[in-house]
Amino acid sequence: MAPLDDHLTGVRDATAALLDSLAGLTDADARRPSLLPGWTVGHVLTHIARNADGVRGMIEAATRGDVVPMYPSAEARQDGIEVGADRPAADLVVDVRATAEGLDASWPAGGAPAWKGNGLTLAGLLPVAEMPFRRWREIEVHRADLGLAFTWADWSDAYVAVELESTLAESAGRTPDGRPVVVEPDDDARHVLAWLLGRAERPAGRPEVGPWQPAPPAAR
Repeated sequence: MAPLDDHLTGVRDATAALLDSLAGLTDADARRPSLLPGWTVGHVLTHIARNADGVRGMIEAATRGDVVPMYPSAEARQDGIEVGADRPAADLVVDVRATAEGLDASWPAGGAPAWKGNGLTLAGLLPVAEMPFRRWREIEVHRADLGLAFTWADWSDAYVAVELESTLAESAGRTPDGRPVVVEPDDDARHVLAWLLGRAERPAGRPEVGPWQPAPPAAR
């Protein structure tokens, strides 16, 4: 994986690009179905905002030497998204911006002890040092999930390079023969990555693989 500073840069660049793309978002846009079954654009944007709150809470706790859950429960997480999904577009964008700024201000200083701490996600313990990349993933993947102009084909080169390495390494547990997926010279690496992340159809000639994560809207 790239150094921590590169992940923080990735988060900031992806967040800035997302916010720029939301300029002019209309209420009609916010009510449109997203690419995640059962979720509108408003659901996805609310999820991005609540994710920022959850990550910030874990970081602030780690700074105090504590470990706290990202969400009180799976039900509370889903309820928070449902409550916010139908807000006007302007309110959704303000929420995404404000929570992203709050999260950015909460990242520990370089070398701070908090980087050795942990948070607790619904999937289990998560080191603070991994949180910048997890947030970067949230922004890149869910920006494409909005179903607006941006797609997985537009994911940044920096994100693809980091995500592809880790996703390929972890793919062995999802293939029929237990061997990791590899990217061949003629492959479209972004397509392979999008497929492994459940965001694209299976490339020709590839075997079926197990799910990367629970099907939306239970997706992270």
